[in-house]
Amino acid sequence: MSEELLYAGKAKSVYRSDAPDELVVVFRDDITAFDGGKKDVLSRKGEYNARVSARLFEVLEKAGVPTHFLRLEDPTRMRVRRLAMVPLEVIVRNRAAGSLVRNYPFESGQPLAPPLIVIDYKDDARHDPMVNDEIILALGLLGRAELEEMKGLALRVNGVLRGIFAAADLDLVDFKLEFGRDDEGRLRLGDEVSMDSMRLWSRETGESLDKDVYRLGTGDVLGAYARVAERLGLEM
Repeated sequence: MSEELLYAGKAKSVYRSDAPDELVVVFRDDITAFDGGKKDVLSRKGEYNARVSARLFEVLEKAGVPTHFLRLEDPTRMRVRRLAMVPLEVIVRNRAAGSLVRNYPFESGQPLAPPLIVIDYKDDARHDPMVNDEIILALGLLGRAELEEMKGLALRVNGVLRGIFAAADLDLVDFKLEFGRDDEGRLRLGDEVSMDSMRLWSRETGESLDKDVYRLGTGDVLGAYARVAERLGLEM
């Protein structure tokens, strides 16, 4: 690969491209859990996430959600707009699961209406602590209008994705989003939208078809990812 490596995360690598305002994101076959305490390499895992992310970004763009997605250049390489990322993770929860059940008196699977938005500060050294609006404003990460815009975009994404997955007999339990500003200062959805960043439960059986299969060691991770791709109409 001729591009200059700019950043290597837990499962993706970001490279400089031949255009100053564009980057190339490579989805690797690495999979991790528990702050990197559990690690493996699963053949074709990167392709599943890249292809699903590309399909969902395309649908979101058509629905009027601004994203960084430009095109999928090959099964694992995505060309995107360069964004100045906001160091926040926006988690949208439609049902109680994971840390929400561990830390608060919710029942697993309990519906949350309206959907619950939780925001974490991205910092591995601090284990991504939860933040509220006041902390975000005090840190100068966003202005109040931008913060409300980000939340509104997250809910729009939720509405679109819930419809897509419902049509595929999947329940979108929760998911993580990241946003950044483009060269004109516009907030756009960045990072990825894949099985690595969401919980999906089969409406037929209730089983997980997402990264929880790996976290909890409950079955065939690639098989679960393949089933999601198939239900979205992707030929892998």
